Amino acid sequence: MYLGAPILWATLLAPLLLALVGAPLRDDRGRGYRYIVYTGGLLLLLPAILVLYESNTGKLAGGLIDPLVIDLSGYGIGKFMLVIDGLSSPVVVGISIVTSLVSFYSVRYMEHRIEEMRSEGEKVPGLPVYYLLYVGFSVSMLGMAYSSNLIEFFIFLELSLLTSFALIAYYGYGDRRKISLLYFIWTHIAGALFLAGTLYYGLNRGTFDVVVEIAGVPGYIAPSPLYPYIDLAVAVIVIGLFVKMAVFGVHMWLPYAHAEAPTPVSALLSPNLIGIAGYALARFVYPLFPGIIEGYKALLLTLALVTIIYGGLVALRQVDFKRFLAYSSVSQMGYMLLGLATFTSFGIGGAMLHYLSHAIGKAVLFMVAGVFITELGTRNIREMGGLARSYPLIAAVSLLGFMHLVGVPPAVGMWSEVLIVYGVFSGLQVDNYILWGVTLLLILAFMVTAAYSFLTMRRIFFGQPRTRREESVDLFKASVIMVGALGIFLFIAIGPLSEPLRVASDFLASVFGGG
Repeated sequence: MYLGAPILWATLLAPLLLALVGAPLRDDRGRGYRYIVYTGGLLLLLPAILVLYESNTGKLAGGLIDPLVIDLSGYGIGKFMLVIDGLSSPVVVGISIVTSLVSFYSVRYMEHRIEEMRSEGEKVPGLPVYYLLYVGFSVSMLGMAYSSNLIEFFIFLELSLLTSFALIAYYGYGDRRKISLLYFIWTHIAGALFLAGTLYYGLNRGTFDVVVEIAGVPGYIAPSPLYPYIDLAVAVIVIGLFVKMAVFGVHMWLPYAHAEAPTPVSALLSPNLIGIAGYALARFVYPLFPGIIEGYKALLLTLALVTIIYGGLVALRQVDFKRFLAYSSVSQMGYMLLGLATFTSFGIGGAMLHYLSHAIGKAVLFMVAGVFITELGTRNIREMGGLARSYPLIAAVSLLGFMHLVGVPPAVGMWSEVLIVYGVFSGLQVDNYILWGVTLLLILAFMVTAAYSFLTMRRIFFGQPRTRREESVDLFKASVIMVGALGIFLFIAIGPLSEPLRVASDFLASVFGGG
């Protein structure tokens, strides 16, 4: 149904305009700027509130359309609509919660980081510029989740690239300029591949629309006709999305960019941005090219399992906390791809819920890493140990973060992994030998995930203490705790959110003849 007002556009423009108003302020330490950041953080939370409210009323199952539509059909582009439905709702909730609470968290962290860089003699923009880039990055991800048109999605994709590149280049660690350039090149290649395949499809079809208004509710246009070379165009789109998703083989850029980005930005890059590529597969590629993409099933399943196991094994070897989290993100994207590769309602729904679970869990853990960077001056796991005595609340919320990755209740990851596994076995029509092989690989994947999660938890928080501090709770740490608490809330209140997701995933599975 159409919303009564352009609420979705407002959720994008209001925080951006607020950040633009405050950008000219010259407050080096950002003290007077905090109220703008806090207000903007509350505005970023509105999409999650809208989704949870509408799902509870039952209206989300039919989908929501913003009444402000930009009609570019005369140019062969189609219509730019902002839409939320069951498929996008977990993505919107994950982005909204994380960007909102990390914005509160980032005030103290970025004041520390900017002061640290200036003490080293570097000229760096202050908090207002950081926050303008941060909000631009945040709303670009929301825009991708709302998008109904391939060109519309690409515009928001490029905005996310430019803002995140600037955040790493200005405020990152290590050789940040080289790393930001590496990040820019890889993700720009991904965007160019996506655009190339998209242009071939759209110019042949005469529109780039995917989700359209049908009798007042959002629905998909008919699958694409089989134009000459369309299978090559689809392959190019999928490869571009795989680069963004950091699937095994095209993942090399991620550990550098996510580990050396300023930690609040890492908390958005790793949980939120890379998973949007998986969402784009389900949102755009599946309904348009079901016959072509279904032929990739064996490849997708293999890539997913290899990505889970490889990312997890490499994460086990890391001593840098942020680099560990970066490799675990590679592994977690394997789970999302595994669900999508089943082409079943259970698998697709599980993949979208895994986006939400990973967003919550990984945001918590990156924020915890930032606490130790600012207060202990280290991110080296070997220099930690016994921190549960000094940081009992942070230890508790970190355990929740790891539980989201492993899929242990009370984490949303339990629901996502149950659905993904059910989707794998309900979608496999193979002989017993292959079935046993897949089963053993799945068991190995879960064992590796549990190993790198709980062994790292033990290395950081238990054993002989290497430092003694008194834990104080302020907004900096309270925002970490709030993300963890919201993860528990979503585990309990998953019912209203799951029904619209079931409707959407049932439809996508039906285009493959599955259920």
